[in-house]
Amino acid sequence: MKLEKVTRWYDDACGTAHALELVGERWSLLIARELMFGPRRFGELRRDLPGISANVLQQRLAGMERAGIVTRVDLPPPASVRAYDLTEWGREAEAPIAALGRWAVRSPDHDPTLPLSPASLMMSLRTMYAGGGRGRIGFRLGPDRFVATLTDRTVEVDRADPGTADAIVAGTPEAVAALVYGEVSLVAAEAARMMAVSGDRALVAALPPLFPLPAKLAAKPTVEPDPASP
Repeated sequence: MKLEKVTRWYDDACGTAHALELVGERWSLLIARELMFGPRRFGELRRDLPGISANVLQQRLAGMERAGIVTRVDLPPPASVRAYDLTEWGREAEAPIAALGRWAVRSPDHDPTLPLSPASLMMSLRTMYAGGGRGRIGFRLGPDRFVATLTDRTVEVDRADPGTADAIVAGTPEAVAALVYGEVSLVAAEAARMMAVSGDRALVAALPPLFPLPAKLAAKPTVEPDPASP
């Protein structure tokens, strides 16, 4: 049975066309990103996607549920509330989302100073990691808690209390991104009270070389107006 049409179908056998039919509407890929590290309640999704209305969020979740990408789950006590999670197939979308993000950050129009959600920061770490690190770093990003485990080749991320991590970083996602991507040193970040670090400080200070960003494209050429245009 074909999915209910939300906008339109492309009537194209290409897998890319069908991917756009599944998650091509505005906000759908970002909802998948927010769910990538575990279930989230409706209010948590709205908090981390501040530009989306409750009505649109509900529509997107319903459409993604019909498509088999999202499922509803009951969180265990003490939460004991209904939440949304990715299905096993939905979680496989991480690879194309990461590839798309890595491609897009090369654009001269990409603005890294815009806000980041905690989940988008974790996705960025998994996407940009060059390998070579070892250790467990806990992140306290407002109400969100994560533990990132660095191995020679990957960064594994779990929503978990960071109490037993080798180092713990507390701050905003934007501040942590500035540190990881070499825009500010750990000493400068702490002096400016952008973040607080406990535990293995050397592990945190050594992060920037492990997360090199792709080279930006040259500035876009100036487009001359078409004299034939009205």
